[in-house]
Amino acid sequence: MKKKITLEAIDPIEIYGVGNKILEEFCKYFPSLKVVARGNELIVEGKPSQIEEFNIRFGELLEKRNHKRSLSPYDVEDIFEGEGSPDRFLLDAESPIVHGTDGKPIKARNKTQQEMVKAYFESDLVFAVGPAGTGKTYIAIALAVRALKNREIKRIILTRPAVEAGERLGFLPGDLKDKLDPYLQPLYDALGDMIPSKRLQEFMQDGTIQIAPLAYMRGRTLDRACVILDEAQNTNVGQLKMFLTRMGPNAKFIVTGDASQVDLPHKEDSGLLKGIAMLKGIKGITTITFTDEDIVRHPLVGKIVKAFDKGARERKEERDDSEEKEEK
Repeated sequence: MKKKITLEAIDPIEIYGVGNKILEEFCKYFPSLKVVARGNELIVEGKPSQIEEFNIRFGELLEKRNHKRSLSPYDVEDIFEGEGSPDRFLLDAESPIVHGTDGKPIKARNKTQQEMVKAYFESDLVFAVGPAGTGKTYIAIALAVRALKNREIKRIILTRPAVEAGERLGFLPGDLKDKLDPYLQPLYDALGDMIPSKRLQEFMQDGTIQIAPLAYMRGRTLDRACVILDEAQNTNVGQLKMFLTRMGPNAKFIVTGDASQVDLPHKEDSGLLKGIAMLKGIKGITTITFTDEDIVRHPLVGKIVKAFDKGARERKEERDDSEEKEEK
């Protein structure tokens, strides 16, 4: 059987690539088909079932081009090698969320992380709160990368409030982007574990993946995106409301934060826990709470968190005792 596919209103090189590299990469997935490119026409010869599959996948490639400035061989890889998107995520510890650049599966490492993954598939807005080292942001980014690979979303947006953690950004050299990039580096690091560096750079350049301070979210409507607000304990109630109301159709929002590490001048201004309390009971919103038992970094991190928490409690008790004595 033969089938002719005609490219209309588009330069064939935009689909085939320079030297037909993209077309050649595409045809590797159909070794039993004979494919000949003649200008804006493709002649495909082989079994009907294979030709039909070729036609469907080629349509997906054309659709990708409609949403991008240019195609790359990675786009072909995405079409054929997505992570798979089951209707129901299995809470089996062996179920991978996504595969890292080293080929190793990235998966939930404890029950609370599994609950977070489950919540992502069941809710459009997920809050993940708890101490440092529990993998909240890492799991969130893995879920976003998975959705992008499966073409469930068209972009990933990662944001943080630009609040200094006891340091000053102003002294850093360069323009605003140069000053903020080191602050956003943890997000780049997580993405780098899951997406090859060259591909990640392409995604950043064409806007498929965006990393920006929270203030840059104002006025936007974010649809068909997975949007992650990290370090949300450093937002006030107004900023959190601004962020959450950016949600557009077919969007997934994940908010992560650690209420014990507020870097605002007045810690009581943090809107994270206040926002969670106000939204409690709304269908489509889930809150996952991590504890120091869920820490997955170096074993010492858990002990460090416990020691600092204990110190904070003791200092609070001392202040309370002092205030009580003054009142008497």
